[in-house]
Amino acid sequence: MTVSETIAAPKPPAQWQLFIGTFFRNKGAVLGLLVLAGMIVIALAAPWLAPHDPFELFSGQEQLPPAFLEGGTAMFPLGTDDAGRDTLSRLMYGARYSLFIGLCATFLAMITGVSLGLSAAFWPKLWGKVVMLVNDVLMSYPGLLLAVIIAAILGPSMTNTIITISLVCMPPFIRLTRATAMVELQRDYVTASRIMGAGTLRLLFITILPNCMAPLIVQATMIFSSAILDAGAIGFLGFGVQPPDAEWGAMLGTARQYIQSNVWLAIWPGLAIFLSALSINLAGDGLRDALDPKLKQVS
Repeated sequence: MTVSETIAAPKPPAQWQLFIGTFFRNKGAVLGLLVLAGMIVIALAAPWLAPHDPFELFSGQEQLPPAFLEGGTAMFPLGTDDAGRDTLSRLMYGARYSLFIGLCATFLAMITGVSLGLSAAFWPKLWGKVVMLVNDVLMSYPGLLLAVIIAAILGPSMTNTIITISLVCMPPFIRLTRATAMVELQRDYVTASRIMGAGTLRLLFITILPNCMAPLIVQATMIFSSAILDAGAIGFLGFGVQPPDAEWGAMLGTARQYIQSNVWLAIWPGLAIFLSALSINLAGDGLRDALDPKLKQVS
């Protein structure tokens, strides 16, 4: 008597397993995610990690170089600024402002842009043409120039900086959402939802929007890095967060007058802005690869 053995076929990996596997195969994306996570931890734990109060003035200790240079002291590892405040502490607290501004501006731009893009795709004749006309006008201006103009009109403050950057970052979301939604509107599942009596809001935000989220998430990561760069530029020009608040762009703007006597005042906030934008872009590249079905590979 022969006994036949049935070999079960291996179970295919789940979507989340494919996503994680593809993302972590990208070493640059993993490195960017780790750097970004470290910055977020530093920003959240700044009151406990910072060696000094960011507003405390140390008389007679102005413009000290970093501790590893001649004239530096271990009390101030990255030196002090023109007013005698600890640079390392101000960088840690500055991460709170810069990351918060970038995150809020990206979120606000995404919410507004997605809503306008969906409505423009659903009502393409009059409303859609008006939305895309205004969108094209906004995209015809250089983003940084438009941000500076709006910031100068609204006035210097953190709230106005968030509003300014969200307005500048909104057009890419509108264009991408409209293009993706117009493709999805031709699908059979949308027709079936309409026949079943789905309302407009349910059709847009429950039926269509989830199928547009993959490219929008990738776009949001890229906009996040651009928002941090724009916030730094606006702060550098004096239209953003105002001194003595510790924001990277404002710190860079204050340091420009001492660029010849103490270049380290400009290097540290500039390096912080550079690393944050680079880490977000690297993580965004890995996210794009992981969310694109054509780039997924089953190992």
